[in-house]
Amino acid sequence: MCNKDRTMRLGLPVALLVCVALLTLQGCAHTAIREPTSSQSDAPNVIRTLQPDQRFSDISSQSVARRLYAQREGQTVNILALSGGGADGAFGAGALVGLTRSALRPQFSVVTGVSTGALIAPYAFLGSDWDDQLVEVYTSGNAEHLLHSRGLGAFFGSSVYSGTPLRQLVDRYATDALIQAVAREASTGRLLLVATTDVSTGEPVIWDLGAIAMNGGAGARALFRDVLVASASVPGLFPPVVIRVQQQQALYEEVHVDGTIALPFFVPSGFVESTRGANHPVPGPAVYVIIDGRLSEQPASIRLRARSILSRSVAAGLNHMLRTTLELTATDARLEGAQFQFSAIPVAYPHLDSFDFRTPTMRSLFQYGYQCAKAGRLWTSSSLPPLARSGEDRDGAGTDQAVQCPADDEFIGRLAVR
Repeated sequence: MCNKDRTMRLGLPVALLVCVALLTLQGCAHTAIREPTSSQSDAPNVIRTLQPDQRFSDISSQSVARRLYAQREGQTVNILALSGGGADGAFGAGALVGLTRSALRPQFSVVTGVSTGALIAPYAFLGSDWDDQLVEVYTSGNAEHLLHSRGLGAFFGSSVYSGTPLRQLVDRYATDALIQAVAREASTGRLLLVATTDVSTGEPVIWDLGAIAMNGGAGARALFRDVLVASASVPGLFPPVVIRVQQQQALYEEVHVDGTIALPFFVPSGFVESTRGANHPVPGPAVYVIIDGRLSEQPASIRLRARSILSRSVAAGLNHMLRTTLELTATDARLEGAQFQFSAIPVAYPHLDSFDFRTPTMRSLFQYGYQCAKAGRLWTSSSLPPLARSGEDRDGAGTDQAVQCPADDEFIGRLAVR
């Protein structure tokens, strides 16, 4: 079967697969059984940080934010949140490289990522010097063979596809040089955070990858890689990842899957609340969100079959959860005096399938994100109607694109000013 046919057939039942997998994965989580703690129930506003003694501690985002703001006194704290989206991560990757070319890319004090956003996050964190590696990850064709069927093994194992290609892909790019670079940046107080979902609790876990890079010792690279792989492992499609966690005097083996199951993206509340009650005026943070996907689905004819109806309904529910999370994050930012800007792929963008890893498709989406960011037409502000900002540079926007850029999209603009 050709790759195109395979991805088209995958698109219908994938949401159902995810739901079924969440129910059945409990059976593979026997190594992770422990009583949930109060900090787990507070996620995503608790950050799991690796200490110098290589034990993990759960620290409130408010505490981490206070330390961050103290280290960056008088400076604007730029926060970037990257969503999940599978192959659609090519959009976010292209957007970051385009921001570099436009000279409009800030240094982000905090970068958070989920699923494919987690794979982009280290490069967003390290900055433009790592753009070449980011381009290679999403346009070289190395991702084209991620969907490697397990054949009959799928009936007896925990996933339809082998986890080896994904692990090899992450291992190829999560090099010792990258880990060392992350450690250097983290030592300045900057934060690289990635979310997974703990199967045993059903709750998200926010990992401080900067602390892992700094304090993980000889095992830092393996643990760093495992967290990234877990965050991108869609349950039912890819196998879950077992991660050993040393907390206090106990060693646990936890089972983790895709962070998008619990969080489409995340901005821990402590980072937008931390200016409240300050003794001295502190610049409000600037929050940026890149959605690697659409905020709505195109109308489509649906066959009156159980699988089609359930798949479409679940997809619609996940889409509404994404929009609700975006609106709540924007509202929190506005209430705290933070700047808020976001971007997403317009509904009109053609042939979008988050499991279509074909190289031409990903290159096209990467180029779209790149061109819109380079033209200054990536971001939409939640405080100003984007179509009213006619004074901005529109060079290249809409002239060589089959689809207008996110900043010019009517639906995205309406969502921003609700």
